[in-house]
Amino acid sequence: MSREPTPPLSGDMSTGPIAESWCYTQVKVVKFSYMWTINNFSFCREEMGEVLKSSTFSSSPSDKMKWCLRVNPKGLDDESKDYLSLYLLLVSCPKSEVRAKFKFSLLNAKREETKAMESQRAYRFVQGKDWGFKKFIRRDFLLDEANGLLPDDKLTLFCEHLQHCLQKRRKHCTGLPKELPPPLPCKWCCRQVSVVQDSVNISGHTNTNTLKVPECRLADDLGNLWENTRFTDCSFFVRGQEFKAHKSVLAARSPVFNAMFEHEMEESKKNRVEINDVDPEVFKEMMRFIYTGKAPNLDKMADNLLAAADKYALERLKVMCEEALCNNLSVENVADTLVLADLHSAEQLKAQAIDFINRCSVLRQLGCKDGRNWSSK
Repeated sequence: MSREPTPPLSGDMSTGPIAESWCYTQVKVVKFSYMWTINNFSFCREEMGEVLKSSTFSSSPSDKMKWCLRVNPKGLDDESKDYLSLYLLLVSCPKSEVRAKFKFSLLNAKREETKAMESQRAYRFVQGKDWGFKKFIRRDFLLDEANGLLPDDKLTLFCEHLQHCLQKRRKHCTGLPKELPPPLPCKWCCRQVSVVQDSVNISGHTNTNTLKVPECRLADDLGNLWENTRFTDCSFFVRGQEFKAHKSVLAARSPVFNAMFEHEMEESKKNRVEINDVDPEVFKEMMRFIYTGKAPNLDKMADNLLAAADKYALERLKVMCEEALCNNLSVENVADTLVLADLHSAEQLKAQAIDFINRCSVLRQLGCKDGRNWSSK
């Protein structure tokens, strides 16, 4: 009877308990960098909240995971209006999610990295999600010629990126000591790639002769189609406020809207839908997501938006809301969040809320006599 060979062991492990199986886990890490130059930066006319985006990039030509950098030259909001905001955006991803760490820096006149800011952990990215720094650098410091950060009025941003991918392999074998570290330890496999420099010229004059494929504008174009109400064929009246839309788009994106318009329902006949259980601002954000796949105001209304996403079976939006609420858990709001998660069958959020309660001893902090751990059952 043949026996499967066992993996090599380090040190003398010839004695000891026998393990029935072993597992080899490899964390694959792809490291690559990207440089983005914005010419004539001082002429940027973008207002607060408006965005400049780099071209998309990836770790290799065959990598279908596409990223880009996003800059708000005059800040993202009132809180950051005196700063330049900088984010890493996952544009497209064949997987449900990816975890990545990143470091941003500026290149000065001597091509040296300066003003570096680095993520403190590997963040969870899903398609359309970005992470970064709302207050990356003060605008007055950046524009001050004495600091040498805009040589020839060129802003050069440098991004170093670590992309994580967990791979597992399990074999059954005999003859391995039990209760010892895995015979094949967890390893980091690192591949380093440098991405060629991307150049953006504010004045419209390019410094390169390379062929550049225009960025996909599908989401923006569909968003504009909804915003300007062209060719709409139905209306929603949300607590007295009217929103016009396109049946075909709604039916393609939401099973609930598809059923509403497909069958001989009153809404389908009159092309008029009354909605009284959703706030107009929340409904507007939901419609923006339906047309563009984005929800820029999600963090401000994640709880109400989750309820709307659940009602209209928008699973991706629902999980995005769960993630936002998970990131904002506190002793003060975890109980309400748990109730919300249970009400709308948001299982991931529910599990995170229960874990938060147990880890932070929330019951004791709130003065409950029985501080035993909670269970999701």
